[in-house]
Amino acid sequence: MKRYAIGIDYGTLSGRAVLVDVETGEELAESVCEYPHGVMDTMLNGKIPLEPDFALQHPQDYLDVLLHIVPRVVQQAGVSPDEIVGIGTDFTASTIFPVRADGTPLCFLPEYENNPHAYVKLWKHHAAQKQADRINQLARERGEKWLDRYGGKISSEWEFPKILQVLEEAPEIYDDADCFVEASDWIVWQLTGKLTKNSCVAGYKGIWHKIEGYPSEDFFAALHPKMRTVIKDKMPTPVSPIGSCAGELEEKMAARLGLIPGIPVAVGIVDAHVCAPAVKIDGPGTMFLIMGTSSCHMVLGETEESVPGICGVVEDGMLPGYFGYEAGQCCCGDHFAWFIDNCLPASYYEEAVREGKNIHKYLREKAEKLYPGESGLVALDWWNGNRSVLVDSDLTGVIVGMTLLTKPEEIYRALIEATAYGTRLIIETFRNAGIAVEQLIAAGGIPQKDPMTMQIYSDVLNMPVYIAGSANGPALGAAIYGALAAGGARGGYDSIKEAAQHMGKLKDTVYTPDAARAAVYDELYAEYKMLHDYFGRGENDVMKRLKAIKTRSRS
Repeated sequence: MKRYAIGIDYGTLSGRAVLVDVETGEELAESVCEYPHGVMDTMLNGKIPLEPDFALQHPQDYLDVLLHIVPRVVQQAGVSPDEIVGIGTDFTASTIFPVRADGTPLCFLPEYENNPHAYVKLWKHHAAQKQADRINQLARERGEKWLDRYGGKISSEWEFPKILQVLEEAPEIYDDADCFVEASDWIVWQLTGKLTKNSCVAGYKGIWHKIEGYPSEDFFAALHPKMRTVIKDKMPTPVSPIGSCAGELEEKMAARLGLIPGIPVAVGIVDAHVCAPAVKIDGPGTMFLIMGTSSCHMVLGETEESVPGICGVVEDGMLPGYFGYEAGQCCCGDHFAWFIDNCLPASYYEEAVREGKNIHKYLREKAEKLYPGESGLVALDWWNGNRSVLVDSDLTGVIVGMTLLTKPEEIYRALIEATAYGTRLIIETFRNAGIAVEQLIAAGGIPQKDPMTMQIYSDVLNMPVYIAGSANGPALGAAIYGALAAGGARGGYDSIKEAAQHMGKLKDTVYTPDAARAAVYDELYAEYKMLHDYFGRGENDVMKRLKAIKTRSRS
């Protein structure tokens, strides 16, 4: 009998499912569905204005998408439900919200439907920066050792800044919540009827350590008296390792999905980290770069080291048996989309129509004709803040060198180059800390469809860039973990390495650096680093001052 696994990938804007042959890794069907509410960053449910830097979602969207995409892939593939041996899921993180003991989100309750703090705080919710600053300051004052595991600073995107923001700005929500749950764990809860907390999100976004656990009650009490028992009262679930089975598909959900009850369901995992087995990574030395709306940079190590400004190092956090290191950029595809949506003249759209091209292809063709340095521009990649290595969501964008002759394609290319410079700085930071980065594999939508950008990355980094073999890397990785949850006895695999070798894939495409272009990019990167340090390390805090003025002006 054939054996299949379903991988479900919850991204920033949509959910995606793939149905995968467990033996070969062939993806027989895929289905994508956008979230009906999308990302709510200016208005809540279209009627309540939101404060700056909010980014919310509605958890009902996650269920609606699940009920749409899973039956669809089974139907498209024409397989029998009894041939499906495992289900895996991944999710953005930290994407967290308050719920009742039975899993009901507080935003489902009539009394809280108009309260923003009852909703999901998406990973890119940055309105908890002041809470993150206080956590970091307190940790430094107390000499908390765990801070070193996160590069000396935690992000406003993480769990505890968001929970503290709820406590301080909506204490009634904090008091009424039986639990604050990550979306990655909540969706597994809906599938199995059991609440688990996965080690990946706990370690990278929740300050949890495999040996030491969470920060002490004394630390949380010093942060806020009501948070002394936050772990026991609001996050009581034990942490489960990735690669393990969270439970089995429960009967009511199976009926709604058109599946058979009892299918093993994997413990949740973060959407970027799940990609490691999807690109056949099974050990240290290879960084995998996930390029979408934002970027994540991940590499494995055999020891736990302190790396400045990273998002974290977690034992068994990416692949069982290794220490997984994570860094990232808050803005990648969002960066490019912002420019196209807001900064192109009408004449470019008109010419694109005349040539029968979409605007992305038209602009890319103009930008790829430019030689490195030809525009005289250099930019910083901080349109949505900086995740690594400065860990500061209050930082904003910069373009230097514009004149009256500057063309849109020159700015567009400079923004792409800026994200490549940011990646180079991250790689250099890892290497300086003794973490080997000898090979780069890129996954996500951009590497699959944008050769120009990937060639720029290869030239800027001066190293080959390999491309993931699937356009659905996270969903494929989730399916691989679904097969692992099943285990060999139930038609899956007993080790992640075995599953990765059978189901993971790489393209034959490899981007190699051009020596002459790489030499020019060395010069431009030096300028980027000077701007990076000048605006990002305290010499000129103009971005923070401008943001403070903007906040006052809007109040």
